[in-house]
Amino acid sequence: MPLPETPMPRLLVLLSLTLLAFAGNSVLCRMALKETSIDAASFTTLRLLSGALMLVMLVRLRSAPERNDLNGSWRGALALFAYAVLFSYAYLHLSTATGALLLFGAVQLTMIGYGLLQGERLQLRGTLGALLAFGGMAWLLLPGLAAPPLTSAVMMLGAGVAWGIYSLLGRGARNPLQMTAGNFLRTVPMTLALSLFTLTFANLDAQGVWLAVASGAITSGLGYAIWYRVLPQLQATQAATVQLSVPVIAAGGGILLLQEPLTLRLILAGIAVLGGIALVIKRRPQ
Repeated sequence: MPLPETPMPRLLVLLSLTLLAFAGNSVLCRMALKETSIDAASFTTLRLLSGALMLVMLVRLRSAPERNDLNGSWRGALALFAYAVLFSYAYLHLSTATGALLLFGAVQLTMIGYGLLQGERLQLRGTLGALLAFGGMAWLLLPGLAAPPLTSAVMMLGAGVAWGIYSLLGRGARNPLQMTAGNFLRTVPMTLALSLFTLTFANLDAQGVWLAVASGAITSGLGYAIWYRVLPQLQATQAATVQLSVPVIAAGGGILLLQEPLTLRLILAGIAVLGGIALVIKRRPQ
């Protein structure tokens, strides 16, 4: 049974909260790994565990007892786990804005590339947009004083590819919230194995733990729940376009909360990447 249509003012509020949550994942992760002593593996474990708990609770609250079974897949869980691990380790040495731009760009370009492999064709504007986005990403990574650390940048690109794969695996899901909850649950043995493997390097402090739990329960769990509430009322191109704001919001959070610099190179690369992707996903008027 479809959800009733949300009034426009409320829809805008929910959409804004979702975008803030998505950007908040980058801000909270960078804040935890920069300003507290928590290690990346422990942050990942706490994020996935708290996200799983929140999503299971939401599924139980929102679904009838006979319909609240948790689905998902091990392939989806593996992609989710790869994203979360690479995301955390990448943010050890990346600024909030740079990480968000690399992540978002890789997600979108992965999905665009999959569409091309499936036989989709880009018009001239879309082709120019894809080239512009790839060029902006490459320019950001070129050696120089303002270039991000290459290893961390590659890990964040890998996180974006993993999240793109996760999104592709979940396309057309009948119950996306239940699917996400099931995938989060399936990551539990994986992330516990990671923590056991890295136990020698484990380090926890109260602030780092709270930031990890907030990232999992609020900006991931609640964020996804709200997103799946508003997504059916958006066109595909609208959903993709509004996400262009996430790296911008994350950059603002990094500047305001972490006093991170905003370089000219990052600004120009961001314009190229986000502008190029906007050209690809924007359909020609009928």
